[in-house]
Amino acid sequence: MNSILNKEPVKRAEKALKEFDDNLYIECLEKTARTANDAATALSCKVGAIVKSLLFRTQSTFFLCLVSGDKKCSLNKLKKILGEKDISMANADQVKEITGYTIGGVSPIGHINKINILIDKNLDRFDKIFAAAGHPNCIFKINFEQLVKLTNGKIEEITE
Repeated sequence: MNSILNKEPVKRAEKALKEFDDNLYIECLEKTARTANDAATALSCKVGAIVKSLLFRTQSTFFLCLVSGDKKCSLNKLKKILGEKDISMANADQVKEITGYTIGGVSPIGHINKINILIDKNLDRFDKIFAAAGHPNCIFKINFEQLVKLTNGKIEEITE
């Protein structure tokens, strides 16, 4: 399990986490946390406490949405918030190219490119939330306020 912590994407997420707060750390799970349901099972928590990091694209740019695991991101709300007519989910290659992570382990932090981030207001329902840390078996625990500060994300109503 420890060899996972030495993988470059995990190290990148850890560096961003430690620079923000030395008390936060990455945890390796025995079971995969590839999907929100998998993560909730592995962590014995509610699915809503899992942060889904979803990359979207407009015609000119990419942006990341951090969404509660039990919610669905609303394209219509995103279009209104961003004033864009055309928004779609990024494909796997774009996700890897823009964030430096592969789907299933996309972290809200430590991206290889600067990305604007929108944070789903629904995540503030939980005392502790869990986000991916660069690998399907790696997560970190954080609270909502810390996540907002750490990612410099903008809080919005972005779910259906």
